[in-house]
Amino acid sequence: MTQMHPLAGDDALAVVQHSSLTRLVAEAVERLILGGELAPGSKLNEAALADRFGVSRGPLREALRTLEVSGLIRQEKNRGAFVRVIALAEAAQIYEVRAGLDASAGRLLALRITQAELDELRTLIAAMHEVAQRAEVDAFHRLNLAFHDRLIEMSANPALIEVYRRLVKQLTLFRRRNLLAPRAIPHFAEEHGQIVELLARGDARACAEALYQHALGGRARMIADGELAGVVDGA
Repeated sequence: MTQMHPLAGDDALAVVQHSSLTRLVAEAVERLILGGELAPGSKLNEAALADRFGVSRGPLREALRTLEVSGLIRQEKNRGAFVRVIALAEAAQIYEVRAGLDASAGRLLALRITQAELDELRTLIAAMHEVAQRAEVDAFHRLNLAFHDRLIEMSANPALIEVYRRLVKQLTLFRRRNLLAPRAIPHFAEEHGQIVELLARGDARACAEALYQHALGGRARMIADGELAGVVDGA
C-alpha cells in the first residue's frame, strides 16, 4: 500500500496557495514602495494594506518579513513596519558593490554574448541617443535602468542577477534630486555604446573595467549631488 507524503493532497495545496499569496502580496507592496506611493520613512498601515489587497493580516505580515529580508522595509518592536530610509553613506556603499557586480557581468557576458543580444543592446542605445537629443531625462533614466538590467540578465548567472536587482531596488529608496542632468546624458549614452563595442570584441577585461568605472562615475555624481543638497553621511 502506497503511503502519502505528509504534505500530499489538500495540505500540500494549502501550502502552495499560502506561499503564492504571500509572494503576490509582497510584490504588490514592493510596487507601492518602488513607485513612490509608500515613501521612505513612512509607516506601513497593516489594516489598510490588508483591506486594500483583500487578505488577512497573516499573509501580509509574512510578506512584510520578506520585504525586510530584501532590505526595503524595517520592522521595529512595538512600533510596526516602516519603509527604509537609505542614507548617503549606505547608498555609496551599495554603489561600490554594484560596481563590482557590473564588472563581473561584463566579464562573463563578453565571453558568451550572441549577435541577437548585441542587436538588442544597440537598439536600447539608439533609443537613448534619441531621447538624449530631446533632453528627456525621465525617458533616458528608464532606458538606462533597462540597459543595465539586461546586461546583468544576459550574464546568465542567477546569483549575480538576484543580488544586483535587490541592490538596485534599495538604491531606489535613496530619493534625491535627479542625477542625470539633460546636458550630461549624451555622455552616458556614449559610454554605453563603448561598453557594447567592447562586448562585441569579446574583450572581457576591458569590458569589466569600463562597466566598473561607469558605475563608480554614478557613485561620484550621487555623492556630489548629496553634498550639494546638504546631505551628510549617516543622516
